[in-house]
Amino acid sequence: MNLSRYISKSEGQRGLTLLEMVLAMAILAVLATVIVPMAEVTAMRGKELELRRSLRDIRTAIDYFKEDFDKAVEEKKIIAAINETGYPEDLEELVVGSDWSGLYPYKRKYLRRLPKDPFDEYDEGWGLRSYKDDPDSTFYSGDDIYDVYSQSLRIALDGTPYNTW
Repeated sequence: MNLSRYISKSEGQRGLTLLEMVLAMAILAVLATVIVPMAEVTAMRGKELELRRSLRDIRTAIDYFKEDFDKAVEEKKIIAAINETGYPEDLEELVVGSDWSGLYPYKRKYLRRLPKDPFDEYDEGWGLRSYKDDPDSTFYSGDDIYDVYSQSLRIALDGTPYNTW
């Protein structure tokens, strides 16, 4: 009688031992503790990039709006009021656009849509500054829109508050 046949593993037997399972789980746990924080940082960087891009787009649109206003006044297409700065009165004007009383043969739009603040947790929208407001003011006088900023109180990865960008 051949006893070695009963003592060794059979050739068709498959599976993991308990030790192999524990070792695999330990390796996966170590990898997860390393990867999860890196994924969070990557997601935060993506949102920061989106915020920078949105601020740049809106600020550039405001500048183009002001340039067209000045050009329309210079070419006498429109007559500016005494206290009128030429900046939009609300952000929606950048989306709706204007033909500047014939300066353009079409309605010139400055944004296709108003970008959202990726860090706007309470749906407050963008913080606004008027031409008369201080550069770092968080109070909006309501005259026109000279600048926008994020109203988020969170801190960026570089240590600066988002509302100072």
